[in-house]
Amino acid sequence: MLDSLKEAGKNIGHEIGRAWDVVSDGWRELFSRSSNALTHFSHTRDVSPPPGAIFAPYPRWSLLASEVEETEKEIVVRIELPGMDKKDCQVTIEGNRLILTGRKHFERVSDDSEFHVMERAYGAFQRSIALPKNVRDELAEASYRNGVLTIRLPKQETAQSRSIPVA
Repeated sequence: MLDSLKEAGKNIGHEIGRAWDVVSDGWRELFSRSSNALTHFSHTRDVSPPPGAIFAPYPRWSLLASEVEETEKEIVVRIELPGMDKKDCQVTIEGNRLILTGRKHFERVSDDSEFHVMERAYGAFQRSIALPKNVRDELAEASYRNGVLTIRLPKQETAQSRSIPVA
């Protein structure tokens, strides 16, 4: 009986170890993939706590997930901006960086309600995304549809290399 209890204890320990490895791998992957997408929202005058809030009213950090895709002729950047209007964001190119600044406004449907979960961040934010190549920012185009901002950036043509004879 003692041997069977020891064996059961080893099996339980092994299964707990495997479960922990799976959970920790998931957190590591989530952190590594989202660390650049984690964006700070600074609270502003237009973002005030809901009346009767019994917790920190709004998170100050949220994910603005993005993807940067390169084709033969352009760099395409897509950024998820759920709940935002296109008029509330600005895109700037500085060197090899795309900088998105904006403001996400809090809109309350009813003043006689109580929040139990508040996971969405509100306020002013800035997100910087490295671009893999030089782009022609004067030819850039941006569009906004279904909560996704898409920026198309034509790549700068690279100079052709040539040999120079040494005299």
